[in-house]
Amino acid sequence: MSAKIKGEYSSRSFVSRKWTILLCLGSFCVGMFFTNRMWNIPESKGMSHPSVTEAERLKLVSEGCNPKALYQKEVKRDPQALFGEVANTHIALQTLDKTISSLEMELAAARSVQESLQNGAPLSDDMGKKQPQEQRRFLMVVGINTAFSSRKRRDSIRATWMPQGEKRKRLEEEKGIIIRFVIGHSATTGGILDRAIEAEDRKHGDFLRLDHVEGYLELSGKTKTYFSTAFSMWDADFYVKVDDDVHVNIATLGETLVRHRKKPRVYIGCMKSGPVLSQKGVRYHEPEYWKFGENGNKYFRHATGQLYAISRDLASYISINQHVLHKYANEDVSLGAWFIGIDVKHIDDRRLCCGTPPGKS
Repeated sequence: MSAKIKGEYSSRSFVSRKWTILLCLGSFCVGMFFTNRMWNIPESKGMSHPSVTEAERLKLVSEGCNPKALYQKEVKRDPQALFGEVANTHIALQTLDKTISSLEMELAAARSVQESLQNGAPLSDDMGKKQPQEQRRFLMVVGINTAFSSRKRRDSIRATWMPQGEKRKRLEEEKGIIIRFVIGHSATTGGILDRAIEAEDRKHGDFLRLDHVEGYLELSGKTKTYFSTAFSMWDADFYVKVDDDVHVNIATLGETLVRHRKKPRVYIGCMKSGPVLSQKGVRYHEPEYWKFGENGNKYFRHATGQLYAISRDLASYISINQHVLHKYANEDVSLGAWFIGIDVKHIDDRRLCCGTPPGKS
């Protein structure tokens, strides 16, 4: 009995060994089959190997992240090319600066005209004629400061150095020189003084009327209003102020200004530094003398009031800041004070001294 059981057990054990070996071999083959399938994955349609050019490009990008490699590449660059790039950048910055400056000046001109309209100031004939000449650049605008009582002085100027009629128009068109008598209005607008100036202007057409009340103690305000108004009406390289008791050689003045045409922020005149007069009752008394230090001190350098010129950018500066510019008793001192805090080129031209020794009022 026991021998029989033992034989059956041996046969079963033998069969099991055979199946075990077969199963192992089958599992091995199946495993190899699936392993090859997993490692040989076909490429996706959307994926591709990088080309040689792309690989070089990636290499360049990776070099850019390496400061040492970047420094070595910069050292190898041609110095002439570097200087050329710097020069081109400098030119581009200069062009941008000029464009911004031009836009600021146009904005200031538009603002000045708008403020005049809001204040109810009538537009003069010259302002109405400005539109066709808007793009014209003149050499200079000469404003002759005059008063209601100065008819004889005006007639003397018309008979000597200020052309009339067609000659004045040719001077404007051919030489780019505008000349006008500058005057405001009386305390009683529309009175006999204003009507006399209107009649004179209808005859000669050579006035620039300002939104300003005339008065000797208001010369600083008149000067500020003149530059702002002239700047808003005419686009010129220079704006000149001259008194009506001065006779000007227009050709010589033009030659003088042309030499400084390309310089920025130019202030030309007979520069002086007169004493600050603190005594009341004397001519040219300075009520704010204490601002200039102790008694006996002198003013800072400024152009004498008979004749001086400022460049376009300085006229723009006055137009933009006219409401905050301080007015001293003397208009030439006021103008000099407005330029003290900015980068201005003072040009002392002794031919503009009108025979008055510098330093003497």
